[in-house]
Amino acid sequence: MNILKTTNLRKIYGKGENEVHALDGVSLSVEKGEFIAVVGTSGSGKSTLLHMLGGLDRPTSGNVAVDGKEIFSLKDEELTIFRRRKIGFIFQNYNLVPVLNVYENIVLPVQLDGNEPDRDYIDSIIETLGLTAKLQNLPNNLSGGQQQRVAIARALAAKPAIILADEPTGNLDSRTSHDVMGLLKITSRKYAQTIVMITHNEEIAQLADRIIRIEDGHIVNSRKE
Repeated sequence: MNILKTTNLRKIYGKGENEVHALDGVSLSVEKGEFIAVVGTSGSGKSTLLHMLGGLDRPTSGNVAVDGKEIFSLKDEELTIFRRRKIGFIFQNYNLVPVLNVYENIVLPVQLDGNEPDRDYIDSIIETLGLTAKLQNLPNNLSGGQQQRVAIARALAAKPAIILADEPTGNLDSRTSHDVMGLLKITSRKYAQTIVMITHNEEIAQLADRIIRIEDGHIVNSRKE
């Protein structure tokens, strides 16, 4: 079952001589529970692709369907709600709320949607990610690796259709990067969670189920590991 599908996705910046085709006809599909790595050099279009997949920016043309819904058919307010319910984000800079403790950061997306957190599910995530002893800590009392674990837990908390990870190990040392990647892989399998990760790190990408390579706005290769 395709949980994510793009069709002829294009994003053009500028006009005339200054026109840049950041994405030039990208079509891809991702199965439920797949862990995908999108790799490419700086300027290849991988970050633009992630922004399109997450509905953070609208394409010039083409479609993105998440869990069977074409997201750009939605108005801005509807898209915001859909994104909060169906798409989890993990950022390179963690993006935790500094005045909230670890537990409050994790359940924030669920509470913003007016729902009660599923305590058994949240507790399972916290245990899997090794955060049980850190729940009362504020983010600035955590290491980078611990903050990224909190960000992963937060992304999982609302049971999204997909998680989009933007260079999730970019600010971490090599050992911590591998620890975080191992946890992403574990959570992907344990919770049948679909993850699409953007990275420039070829070694990190090898841990995904499938690698998609993008160059100059085109997919040039897609292979299973």
